Amino acid sequence: MIIQKTLRSSLVAFGLVLSLGACGSNGEPNSDPTNPEVSTVAPTTEAQTTSESAAGGDGHAQVSQGGQVIESGPYHLELVTANEPTGIHLDFFLQKSDNHEAIADAQVRAEIQFPDGQQESLEMTYDADGAHYKALLPTTATGEYNIVILSDIGGEKVNGRFTFTQ
Repeated sequence: MIIQKTLRSSLVAFGLVLSLGACGSNGEPNSDPTNPEVSTVAPTTEAQTTSESAAGGDGHAQVSQGGQVIESGPYHLELVTANEPTGIHLDFFLQKSDNHEAIADAQVRAEIQFPDGQQESLEMTYDADGAHYKALLPTTATGEYNIVILSDIGGEKVNGRFTFTQ
């Protein structure tokens, strides 16, 4: 028992020595262990908010408008919601996954289930200026909404399920 405690204490002390030895006087890692004042740590910068980041695990480039995203085969589906005085504004981005080019000629419909269980279907119209489909859900009820976006792209059915809380 005493040997285990001594061994554990020795390992902890050894780990601390290694950690401290790898740091300069400012506590940052060194590239030159013979000179504790030389550090290769790049200065930290604030992350910039961009709409494009590195490729995700599925190989698709991830581009987001700040909403809920689904990558479905060769398509990028994204739903963005915004509260308005007269209801909930829905923006749906339907894009090709590889280059995020907007698909403007699809038939898009939102099937909404309200927090109270009622259902409604809304046709979404294409907004060429914003390169997305849009609709206004005329309600301000609070709770969880379930939405299925049904898209018909030249006869190909592409659907996405989304949930948001108002």
